[in-house]
Amino acid sequence: MTKADIVDKVAAGTGLTKLETEAIIEGFFKTVIEALKEGRGIEIRGFGSYKVKKKNARQARNPKTGEQVFVPAHYVPTFKFSKDFKEMVDKGMSERSFGHEKENRI
Repeated sequence: MTKADIVDKVAAGTGLTKLETEAIIEGFFKTVIEALKEGRGIEIRGFGSYKVKKKNARQARNPKTGEQVFVPAHYVPTFKFSKDFKEMVDKGMSERSFGHEKENRI
C-alpha cells in the first residue's frame, strides 16, 4: 500500500477531499519527523510508539570487498508496535486461509 492508497482510503472513509486528506497525512508525517529530530518520542495508544535510538560507533566490514570500515555513532528512528496492534494483525492473518496452515495430515 502506498501513501496515495492511504489517502484514497482515508478520503473515502471520512468524506474529505483527496487534497484535504493528503494535507493532513503530510502534516502528520512532518510532525513525527520534527518531533524525532528534536529528540522527542511519540506514543499513539493502540498503535505504537516512535523513538530515536543512538547507535554507537563501531568497526564494520564491507560485505562486497571484505574491507574494514569505521561506522561513526549515529541516531536512528525506531517504531515499536503496540500489543493491541500486534494482536489485531495476528488475528486478521490467522483468519485468512493461506493453504499451508491447513495441511492435510494422514
